[in-house]
Amino acid sequence: MQVTETLNEGLKRSYQITLTADELDAKVNEKLVEAQPEIEMKGFRKGKVPMALLKKQFGQRLIGEAMQEAIDGAMSKHFEDSGDRPALQPDVQMKDGESWKEGDDVVVDMSYEALPAIPEVDLKDITLEKLVVKAEDSAVTEALESLAENAQNFEDKDGAAEDGDQVVFDFVGKVDGEAFEGGSAEDYPLVLGSGQFIPGFEEQLVGVKAGEEKAVTVTFPEDYQAEHLKGKDATFDCTIKGVKAPQKAEVDDELAKKYGAESLDALKEQVVSRLEAEYAQAARAVLKRSLLDQLDKKVSFDLPPSLVDAEANQIAHQLWHEENPDVHDHNHGSIEPTDEHKRLAERRVRLGLLLAELGQKAEVEVTDSEMTQAILNQARQYPGQERQFFEFVQQNQQMQQQLRAPIFEDKVVDYIVELAQVSEKEVDKDELTKAVDALDEE
Repeated sequence: MQVTETLNEGLKRSYQITLTADELDAKVNEKLVEAQPEIEMKGFRKGKVPMALLKKQFGQRLIGEAMQEAIDGAMSKHFEDSGDRPALQPDVQMKDGESWKEGDDVVVDMSYEALPAIPEVDLKDITLEKLVVKAEDSAVTEALESLAENAQNFEDKDGAAEDGDQVVFDFVGKVDGEAFEGGSAEDYPLVLGSGQFIPGFEEQLVGVKAGEEKAVTVTFPEDYQAEHLKGKDATFDCTIKGVKAPQKAEVDDELAKKYGAESLDALKEQVVSRLEAEYAQAARAVLKRSLLDQLDKKVSFDLPPSLVDAEANQIAHQLWHEENPDVHDHNHGSIEPTDEHKRLAERRVRLGLLLAELGQKAEVEVTDSEMTQAILNQARQYPGQERQFFEFVQQNQQMQQQLRAPIFEDKVVDYIVELAQVSEKEVDKDELTKAVDALDEE
């Protein structure tokens, strides 16, 4: 087996691997010897079939397998000896593949981009400022008022229904004068302005009073889920049984019990904990951006063009879909990355490689329990299909990597923060909000 370097330019590498016909033949014979004891053939006892007959019967079938094993072995040895780590799967092409015949040498061209050597970084030299926000009384009061509003009750009122009121009514829906399935209900409670019914329905109930009858005319949307109702004009005969006004719940122990707390003081403690957890999460995002900005300035090394191009294309594609939310598939023209996309891609690739190197040296690992929790969190987005999603992820290496990557990155960030010089600065909610908003502007 001979491996000859044909290109070594920057991070680009190319090699020619030659497997002689004799080496390939020896590999095939080796596999036949290994299999011989288990082979049975008419006229011969098990394990006693002559090698010449075995080679005639199975040799052709084993050539491809032997060839693949030999080339894979040569590639593995090359990476072990050279220390190179390919940025992407190496491109391997068999020279004269279509015209190759048994008895010829096997010549393979292998090319790849090597991952660069990552320079050392003195993590103790990094200085970070951690923003700390305490839950102010006004924020706690605002949160409690919001909880009270969400826990509102409806009480009977005199007079006409307004937006926000609850109308209790019977209705019968008709298309072309005929009642249709699923278009009727009794004692239905509808909050006007909630958007619960099709467009145009709730607005026509504004002004109704208890005891009145009202004919509501609407047109079903063209994208309505029931095929037989799409685009159809309909009339709903409504009998108003009651009109109720919203009454915000009092901020007291009763409200607390509605939310599972023993008392109002206990509910306040929960609100404080939740607010400060939200503030801490936002402050971490600010801290992490500051850390990544410093790391980006501290290191410089060659980047594999293939990784940068792939990342730039992904960024351009993602931003295009954000600007065109109505397009859910990939049936659109090519999207060319801009210089800004490429600049951002270079930063992401540089930081990604650096964090991966730091994490590897620090022996940072994502545990099975962390992965399981990440899968469960993601599965909640698919109610009723959690088990199927879990099984899908278990069988999909790419999906597992997508879930593992952010966990690994956060753990590496935690590791760096522990070594860095971190000072705390107490700020109010508005200052934190400004700092978070600034992240989106950069």
